[in-house]
Amino acid sequence: MTMMERAPDGTVSRVGRYRWVICALIFAATVINYIDRQMIGVLKPTLQAEFGWSETTYGDIVFWFQAAYAIGFVCFGRVVDKLGARLGYAVAMAIWTLAHIAHGAARSALTFNMVRFCLGIGESGNFPAGLKAVAEWFPKRERALAVGIFNAGSNIGAILTPLLVPAITLSMGWPAAFYLTGLLSLAWLPAWWILYRRPAQHPKVGAAELAHIQSDAEQPVPAIAWRRLLFVRETWAFALGKFLIDPIWWMFLFWLPDFLVRRHGLDLKSFGPPLIVIYLLSDTGSVAGGWLSSFLMKRGLSVNKARKSAMLICALLVTPIMFAANIDQLWVAVLIVGLATAAHQGFSANLYCIPSDVFPGPAVGSVSGIGGAVGAIGGMAMAKYAGWVLERIGSYTPIFIVAGCAYLLALLAVHLLTPKLAPARISP
Repeated sequence: MTMMERAPDGTVSRVGRYRWVICALIFAATVINYIDRQMIGVLKPTLQAEFGWSETTYGDIVFWFQAAYAIGFVCFGRVVDKLGARLGYAVAMAIWTLAHIAHGAARSALTFNMVRFCLGIGESGNFPAGLKAVAEWFPKRERALAVGIFNAGSNIGAILTPLLVPAITLSMGWPAAFYLTGLLSLAWLPAWWILYRRPAQHPKVGAAELAHIQSDAEQPVPAIAWRRLLFVRETWAFALGKFLIDPIWWMFLFWLPDFLVRRHGLDLKSFGPPLIVIYLLSDTGSVAGGWLSSFLMKRGLSVNKARKSAMLICALLVTPIMFAANIDQLWVAVLIVGLATAAHQGFSANLYCIPSDVFPGPAVGSVSGIGGAVGAIGGMAMAKYAGWVLERIGSYTPIFIVAGCAYLLALLAVHLLTPKLAPARISP
């Protein structure tokens, strides 16, 4: 990651790599974020057995998390633009940590709805803050890779969850799983506060690395009112993309353990290895999707063609998921689902770059927040739909058919609304 760069006077300087330390911190926060949110899916069979929840009751618990996530995404997008990534991220982490630990004291569907709502508010700050930090620390040609790397933290979190949570639950009970995993956040918060500054203010960033980070820096612009962004087509290109693909990822997170239990007869002790394989594939897809568009740009393609080519490949790789519920062989089904989750992450890594590709810096967090909120609304619809399908039909096939079509529709929406990925024109 250390590179050489030629200065205007002809001298060659070694470009530092402290920006990748920042990327590693965001990656770690995303790991924690996904452990905390995915635990409800891993514990679904245990909690349903203990409390007698129906499929629609569980769907409602997921629904209230998504509702809070929608509200919080808009709020935290603006908070991050106002406070900056350093303070905004710390506030979000503190809120979701307290809510996560409080799950251990919940004893009814109502109390789970309440703590999941609070968790959704806090967790919604992760991606606006992370994307804001990437926009501050990376030039455009490296952003997709940086986003792909930190977004891969979601998959590592999803891998660690079925390893940690069943072991803790079987030995100490499910409340202890929430208490012990909550300690991870307490280690991250001081590290973030100590290590993060803006590049120009950071003592660890040399002149060569700062010049590299600022190599395609935009001219300073004043803050942009949130309501003005609602009338910009590029905002809705990102938001509609999120509306179509985010519900699929939420479905994977909150219902995959149940799919393995219901369709293949696994349980808390045995669904860990298939989930690990699925999310290892997701990790590969996250990094590969970001790498692919960066590679295509280095080969001379425009940002527009590189991003959309990578997204098209990923969208096509999701389509076999439509047949996964009809496959009897466990590991064949696991590989098809893993391919879909990997393609989702690759698609998502490129979609996440659109706000920083086409909007000025002061608007990136707000646009990310709007898109995240719209995506969470799609997740609310998916929670209701999945609960209804499983209770009335009892099969994952209708759910997986929706998943197989969503990414091609998302790419179509992005292309129609921003055919060239040109800088957004924001009227006064």
